Amino acid sequence: MNILFVADPLEHFKIYKDTTFSMMREAQRRGHGISACEPRDLGWQTGQPVTAGVRDITLTGNGDDWFTETPRRQAPLHGFDAVLMRKDPPFDAEYIYATHLLGQAEREGAKVVNKPAALREHPEKLAVMEFQQFTSPTLVTRDPAAVRAFHAEHKDIILKPLDGMGGMGIFRVREDALNLGSITETLNKNGAETLMVQRFVPEIAAGDKRILIIGGEPVPFVLARIPQGTEVRGNLAAGGKGVAQPLTPKNREIAEAVGRALAPRGLLLIGLDVIGDYVTEINVTSPTCFQEITEQTGFDVPAMFIDALEAEVGR
Repeated sequence: MNILFVADPLEHFKIYKDTTFSMMREAQRRGHGISACEPRDLGWQTGQPVTAGVRDITLTGNGDDWFTETPRRQAPLHGFDAVLMRKDPPFDAEYIYATHLLGQAEREGAKVVNKPAALREHPEKLAVMEFQQFTSPTLVTRDPAAVRAFHAEHKDIILKPLDGMGGMGIFRVREDALNLGSITETLNKNGAETLMVQRFVPEIAAGDKRILIIGGEPVPFVLARIPQGTEVRGNLAAGGKGVAQPLTPKNREIAEAVGRALAPRGLLLIGLDVIGDYVTEINVTSPTCFQEITEQTGFDVPAMFIDALEAEVGR
């Protein structure tokens, strides 16, 4: 099997923790060919299939120079057995354009994971609203008055942009409403952009759990990302400490319900963010934490993923 990874620049990978790297390593271990490109390398010309300038790579096992590559070549995406969309957010206009190009590649015969239409239909913050039985009270709005009313009802709230990642742009406002107006103006850019507001979940002190769902099945361990010091965010990118833990019965209930609904839509890999018993985000663009869970528990998450990918391609 030849796999094309559409991802961020290889030179920016932090291979000691990067999930895409762990996928590549497991794929190569099984004898699969590995190629890589960035969304900016995608192109489509009339009368021709969607192509990309790709780098065929081999992993070296060397931490400094971790891959070798052949000269870049132009290749049609349908010529690969699988195309993995692993570009990190922001989920901006360029990301959406890339999904349209990948969607055309699908029509030409490419097997794209996660499915481009499903990526567009499940923006990571908004996707939780489909599963309101598992969410804390949530508001999506541009209206500052609606934000103030939500705060007046719930007293302690979290505000976040819809296109952030890694905990960027997340604010907590307590009962005193200190800086609520300023924070709202900053996030909604004076009414130009939509933001999300959620009731604060105090169980964040025990960690923001990342639950991985592969092929509709939950990984049996989660990574609890625990805020450090005075920080309210558990995200690893914001300094949270990652501690692997067994999946609890409630975690499993949530993951199985979400997996049953979303996997058939073409989402082979899903990352749920769960605080207490509440889902706060559904990550579908480039879910992470493979390496942290594998290293701490011995459960081989990359192997589970490549098993599912091989099964998907073989259908």
